[in-house]
Amino acid sequence: MIFIAGGVRSGKSAFAEQLAKQKVTTGRLVYMASGVATDSEMHKRIKRHQKDRAESDYNWHTIEASVHIEAVLKTMQPHDVVVWDCVTTWLTNLLYMPLSNQQLSSEETIAKTIEQTKAAIIALPKTCTLIIVSNELFDEPELINNEMNRYRKKLGHLHEWFVAQSDEAYELTEGIVKRWK
Repeated sequence: MIFIAGGVRSGKSAFAEQLAKQKVTTGRLVYMASGVATDSEMHKRIKRHQKDRAESDYNWHTIEASVHIEAVLKTMQPHDVVVWDCVTTWLTNLLYMPLSNQQLSSEETIAKTIEQTKAAIIALPKTCTLIIVSNELFDEPELINNEMNRYRKKLGHLHEWFVAQSDEAYELTEGIVKRWK
């Protein structure tokens, strides 16, 4: 597993895609996209990412997975190289997208989904490579907004778990790559 974090527009996705193309051998090249086009900016970003992959010399297999990525991860085959872009979008979807007829996700639903996702990651075939992309939100001081602090706390716990499970961990700043692990 490889974990990549960095600020918005730092080059994380492009770096993850390059790593994936270097690692793929006999398996599929899979892009697991968590983004949902909820506004025009996100719609443009999704279209740009899709265009970049379509213009690539590689055959990307794109799977849209906004919340329940554990089901998608269970379909991965040996030697697949998977780019999951991105954790922050997925966590936002999990916390704030209505699941069934709920207004917001309950803490129990959130915890269960996170644990199912972790279990699915651990259960991936050992020859499958998972590249996880996430945003770095921890350089700022704690905010007055309790909801944002709740989000950052959950994201921080996820980042710690991902890095602990990863063979490699990178941080990008303005396109500059720093390998931490």
